[in-house]
Amino acid sequence: MVFLIRLIAGLPLRVAHGLGAFVGWLTYLASPTYRRHLRDNMQQAGINAELRSAAIAEAGKQALELPSILMHPLADVVPRVVKVSGWEVIEQAWQAGKGIVFLTPHLGCFEITAQYYAAQAPITVLYRPPKRKFLQTLIETGRQRENVHLAPADVSGVRALIKALKRGEAVGLLPDQAPKVGEGLWLDFFGKPAYTMTLAARLTETGAATIFAWAERLPQGAGYHLHLRAPLNELTGVTVDRAKQINFEIESLIRECPAQYLWGYNRYKRPRGAPPPASQDAS
Repeated sequence: MVFLIRLIAGLPLRVAHGLGAFVGWLTYLASPTYRRHLRDNMQQAGINAELRSAAIAEAGKQALELPSILMHPLADVVPRVVKVSGWEVIEQAWQAGKGIVFLTPHLGCFEITAQYYAAQAPITVLYRPPKRKFLQTLIETGRQRENVHLAPADVSGVRALIKALKRGEAVGLLPDQAPKVGEGLWLDFFGKPAYTMTLAARLTETGAATIFAWAERLPQGAGYHLHLRAPLNELTGVTVDRAKQINFEIESLIRECPAQYLWGYNRYKRPRGAPPPASQDAS
């Protein structure tokens, strides 16, 4: 398996994406559960069914571009970002002496966003180890680069994120990742209760600048377009209010490029030990 991953990492991006599209379709056809999640999630979000084929292919591309990003030097990875929109929001945060909370949903090539920023300044990234050991080694090795620091998804990791913000540095996390029991709340996501992490909202209460980031996958392996923006509406209120607002912001990002969202991800799952959503509990 390691040999295969290294082989994929050596492919030109265009070839990896072409092969990834095939793998995406193979996964979709072979897994009834994955197929159901992808269809149901797109329907729940009101995404045109005509985009389903593109979403299937893009999910495969995401999987096969990962080895190339993690197993190549940062100097080779960064130039793949061929266009950046919104970099001024980062410069504004720097000038104000603020730390930055980067919120990057499962949209486009989410892995490359932190790598690109790390070429400019330090960033601490929240990290949850995968279940398979060989993938854990690959990801930890690839992400643990100069200026990229990993924070485990536990109490020690949260402390590391807060310390980085106090130093005026950046932190990054996936705000649409389903948290463990006790780490989230049932909040609407595209009109359906989803167990939503509160950590992202809590970090925005520190006074740091909040920036949403996602990297659009360009056609024919041409590279990536990094999109950066502040929230459409200022995040205010207590943690639960901010978490609701973050879900709204993520929805707006996804609508910009719905074909590149990871619709097969089981966003609406109920973590073991978590209470059911209030609507289900009442029924």
